[in-house]
Amino acid sequence: MIDRYSRPEMARIWSEQNRFQKWLEVEVLAAEALSRLGEVPKSAVARIKKRAGFDVDRIREIEKEVRHEVIAFLSSVAETLGDDARFLHAGLTSSDVMDTAMALQLKEAASLLMDDVRDLMRVLKQLAFRYKKQPMIGRTHGVHAEPITFGLKLALWYEEMSRNSTRLKRAVEEISVGKISGAVGTFAQISPKVEAYVCRKTGLKPEPIANQVVQRDRHAFFFATLAIIASSLEKFAVEIRHLQRTEVQEVQEPFTEGQKGSSAMPHKRNPILSENLSGLARLMRAYGAAALENIPLWHERDISHSSVERVIAPDATILLDFMLRRMTYILKHLSVYPEAMRRNLELSGGAIFSERVLLRLVDKGLGRDEAYRMVQRLALKVSRDGGDLKKELVKDPQIRRYLSPREIEKAWDLDDYLKHVDLIFDRVFQ
Repeated sequence: MIDRYSRPEMARIWSEQNRFQKWLEVEVLAAEALSRLGEVPKSAVARIKKRAGFDVDRIREIEKEVRHEVIAFLSSVAETLGDDARFLHAGLTSSDVMDTAMALQLKEAASLLMDDVRDLMRVLKQLAFRYKKQPMIGRTHGVHAEPITFGLKLALWYEEMSRNSTRLKRAVEEISVGKISGAVGTFAQISPKVEAYVCRKTGLKPEPIANQVVQRDRHAFFFATLAIIASSLEKFAVEIRHLQRTEVQEVQEPFTEGQKGSSAMPHKRNPILSENLSGLARLMRAYGAAALENIPLWHERDISHSSVERVIAPDATILLDFMLRRMTYILKHLSVYPEAMRRNLELSGGAIFSERVLLRLVDKGLGRDEAYRMVQRLALKVSRDGGDLKKELVKDPQIRRYLSPREIEKAWDLDDYLKHVDLIFDRVFQ
């Protein structure tokens, strides 16, 4: 299933080849900056840019001996450069390279996620307008409340994804920083001009102050944002699951030809795509929690965050890409049943119109509590015994003392309940 929805571009971003390529890019730009300051021969930089390379298998071979990935990487690069290798990594610490390169990877991944968000919002908007005036029952606590439209439900999801889009842009700003300031962030062995140059060339901002690492509150904000987006997707998925229940059956997620819902029961059509999203959202929230745990490091830095990020950076971005694309697929192929929505609107015997009757009685001068009790008595009777609330109201002498049959009938005007749908849509889709 992952292969069906995930894009190879996202996996490429987190490949070892791309990660080491980003490291090399940072190293070469730092050497180039030093040459502009007169500390590295320009001819050496020209040769480095032309010849520098690495071999992933060779890096892993060297790492087995030195037990340090960056040293292994530099050693592999040095084998392609000869004497010019001495001009790389001058005044840098490992985290200068790794943190700056990871920012570039996260930016690349976030760019794909932004595309996913836009695609989902586009589908939500189309569906919202298609079902803008399609009445359905609104439910609070899972119990019938008052009429809404299916379009309003979808517009609400669209607005939430719009907020998520804004959050993601802000989160990208948070992690789009580079750091080339040495072992404890003091620029003791390298000029701040090198950091400024590298960041300008890579489209990052220089970290205003660092120790050995870019501070992990930035990354925690990013991964927490991904977790929020995943939780929104779960919210949509849970609603689809509820609306697909046999007792409701107002929508159904896609069920492809030849698909089977149960090994035992041929009639089953289970919402497995939506259920899967609910499960994956739990993972995404765990990744967010792990990123929060990475904020407190010892003194100017320890390495406890590194192992965590090697898992959560690729996993969280790949997984959210999958989740966004799957939800887009579900919605694009969603089966919607207006007749079931109409049937469920009538399921309560008109009890859903009780508030309108209550307000009509208050308008006639009754105290709210007294009016509430009068209507509640009949509404609960209908809920318990069946029947029709409108008929019960018309034949009740207490109610008829204040409301005529025509006034009671008017309380059942569905259009009146939905008269502000256009206004709400205007506010969402300005």
